[in-house]
Amino acid sequence: MTSSPPARSGATVGEAYVRLLGARGIDYVFANAGTDFAPVIEGWARARADGAAVPALVTVPHENVAVCMALGHWMVSGRMQAVMVHVNVGTANTLCGLLNATRVGAPMLLAAGRTPVFEADVEGARNIHIHWTQEMFDQAGMVREAVKWDYELRGGAQIETVMDRALAVAQSEPKGPVYLTLPREVLAAPLAQPAFQGPARAAAAAPPAPRPADIERLATLLADARAPLVITSSLGFDRPAVALLAELADRHAIPVVQHVPRCLCLPASHPMHAGYDPHPWLKDADLVVVIDSQVPWIPGRARPQPGAKVVHIGTDPLCHDLPIRGFECDQAITSIASEALRMLGAALERHASRHLPERRERVRAARAAMAERLQAERERARTRSPIDPVWLTHCIDQARDERTVIVREAPQCAFAHLSCDREGSFYSVGGAGGLGWGLGAALGAKLADPESTVVAVVGDGSYMFGTPVAAHYVGLEQQAPFLTVILDNQRWNEVGAATRHLYPDGVAASDRRLEPLTYFDPRLRLEKVVETVGGHGERVTEPAALPTALRRALDVVRKEKRQAVLDVVCSS
Repeated sequence: MTSSPPARSGATVGEAYVRLLGARGIDYVFANAGTDFAPVIEGWARARADGAAVPALVTVPHENVAVCMALGHWMVSGRMQAVMVHVNVGTANTLCGLLNATRVGAPMLLAAGRTPVFEADVEGARNIHIHWTQEMFDQAGMVREAVKWDYELRGGAQIETVMDRALAVAQSEPKGPVYLTLPREVLAAPLAQPAFQGPARAAAAAPPAPRPADIERLATLLADARAPLVITSSLGFDRPAVALLAELADRHAIPVVQHVPRCLCLPASHPMHAGYDPHPWLKDADLVVVIDSQVPWIPGRARPQPGAKVVHIGTDPLCHDLPIRGFECDQAITSIASEALRMLGAALERHASRHLPERRERVRAARAAMAERLQAERERARTRSPIDPVWLTHCIDQARDERTVIVREAPQCAFAHLSCDREGSFYSVGGAGGLGWGLGAALGAKLADPESTVVAVVGDGSYMFGTPVAAHYVGLEQQAPFLTVILDNQRWNEVGAATRHLYPDGVAASDRRLEPLTYFDPRLRLEKVVETVGGHGERVTEPAALPTALRRALDVVRKEKRQAVLDVVCSS
């Protein structure tokens, strides 16, 4: 990156901050401002007046939406973005989205103002009562488990060192968010040196690659295996890995299961696509290769047979940031997926397997049975009322085109009924279970790829968690229309399901009227919210009306460039 033009006299550290962001390739700062932002706002205006390349500042009326926009932009573009919020209270509102971002390895710079340190006699010192009551002993402590690195800027002389370190750490594997606090006195201080030094001298670490001996050992295991299995969840975030996995799986007849996928890791039409449930495959597998998956199976449902070998591949194959994780592991290989697959493909060319015809036939038969079962599910769901989520998922699949990006924050939206083949055609990045990420991520995705059609598929609960007024406002202000489809089952389905799973013969299970904290009032009309920004809202209650309603909503988004919301009343 080239350096920003020299700042004029009177520049502050706040101006250097925005100039550095632009010089280091940050496109957006998704921000919810406070009194600590004054030097940043003035510095941005001065830098723009000088013709400096500075990131776009986007006003986001809720911090969770801002973080999720940075997450959504990264998942589509692969480029980290920045978020800035107001001191401790703004930081607190970022936590749900931040936890999701760290679990999927999304790099981002989360910056927050810090309550002024000085009570008087310094530029930017405390001047309103809240500056005393907002201060914390350890503001960064709120987010420390959710970020790779945190620091407080102490003075303008270190701005370049601190910023370059923050960006390098965030983008080094395993990638993730970093947190920087910016006291107002520091931001308001004059720059002793008007221009920073130039291109970054703190590069991100080169991604890890496996040792050849480890790959050779795995290649031998794969060649000898009668029933190998690959399980992955997030491999598709390493873009080249999708094509490499597709080639390897096809050439060597290895079934691939995407368990709780965060993105598309293998095209749905691929002959070795083995669905989304690893548990039926585990009972026969004699070799299980886990690639970029924190939870490859649920031990209470199934686990590898005693004689099966299990290999984990990832930038952190043991997932050290998870407090407990006891999945079997006979070999752990630290590597980005694409490099491990490239080396493994080359190594397998030196190994012949006599089991290829048997492997290929097993997967062919399983896929044929799977296709028949899914078709039967769709036929049964076609006329059910309330609308069956299977039918809704199928209708979305039929309505999308090759430029559609599906952002899925509704567990009932079944991956198995989506026929996505294109890399980057769907995402489900709620890695920590923090609700409300879907609307913000859809906005970020739309900004990253303005020509795409973005469809956010959310539950009624997650729509409310997503602060829809704030999200729809940003869509209006940024001219970033997208379609939201709400699976409205008028309840917290996961909460009710968990209660019935634990107490299947309990009183709550026998009478839903006695199951508190799990349902919403059916008089709620969520489709009305988007009308506040001039969008199209529609409630759908009949399955036969759904395809037409989807086409109508997509026309609003694509042709009229307005946001649309379909509130689809569904069964649980």
